[in-house]
Amino acid sequence: MDAPKPLDTQASATMLVLCMVWGLQQVAIKAAAPDIAPILQISLRSGLAALLVGLLMAWRKQRVEFAHGAWRPGLAVGCLFALEYLLVGEGLRFTSASHMVVFLYTAPIFVALGLHWKLPAERLSPLKWLGIALAFAGILLTFVGRSAPAGADQPTHVLWGDALGLLAGMCWGATTVVLRCSSLAKASAAQTLLYQLVAAFVLLLLAAFVLGQTTVHLTPMLWSSLLFQAVIVSFISFLVWFGLLRRYLASQLSVFTFLTPLFGMAFGVWLLDEPLEIGFVLGAVCVLAGVVLVSSEAWLKQNFQRVKKQLSAA
Repeated sequence: MDAPKPLDTQASATMLVLCMVWGLQQVAIKAAAPDIAPILQISLRSGLAALLVGLLMAWRKQRVEFAHGAWRPGLAVGCLFALEYLLVGEGLRFTSASHMVVFLYTAPIFVALGLHWKLPAERLSPLKWLGIALAFAGILLTFVGRSAPAGADQPTHVLWGDALGLLAGMCWGATTVVLRCSSLAKASAAQTLLYQLVAAFVLLLLAAFVLGQTTVHLTPMLWSSLLFQAVIVSFISFLVWFGLLRRYLASQLSVFTFLTPLFGMAFGVWLLDEPLEIGFVLGAVCVLAGVVLVSSEAWLKQNFQRVKKQLSAA
């Protein structure tokens, strides 16, 4: 395999489109919520995406490996993935899509904390600790003195939805830690994705029946949302993402992902008429700045050194 290369114009444009797609995901779930409960919606989209991934693996003649206990971390990441989206689905019943996407993308903070504890090579530097402190200060700021967005009954309900979004971010972070610290680190991207999608389909379908969230109104919005989430988000976008990771520097690709919450907030305001409180906006800026410091330290240092050399040469 060739060494990863820096981003070019095509890769940058592709990442911009991916971030827009990912930012639109929560908005699509929220928009279709009157016709199908978010939990059932996520379950069905996961089942359809799992079928597509399975067909792709069959076409590539890839097999799902269960040797050497690989099913154990596979089951763990599947359950964590299902729990993440259970929290997302429930949270979207109480808070806005723009809030949800910001809290969900706190995941890198919890990844950094988990890997600091699990792997000696991933110890946090002072800059990363600063990023974590900044992100948590932003989280506290977003929870203080905010009114309820459109579609929520009371501010306390909104806070509950936001809290579920934060817990979903923790679950996403825990999923990444399990992937990095288990035999799944050497598994194919399709196999890892299949574990997560199958578990989400089964467990969230069960949760939808237990919670009585099975009412479905067959509307164009429902079909559009399901097809967008299953085919575009859960299947195509992740395969494109994994393909980019094989060819380009992961640190540079990761920087682009911080645009996703910004797109999510913009789409929520534009398409769903969701208001943005000044306290939430300021808190979200702190959260995203902290996430950038934690996840992009190497990239930031590299560019700082390059600018420093250019100034010295001038």
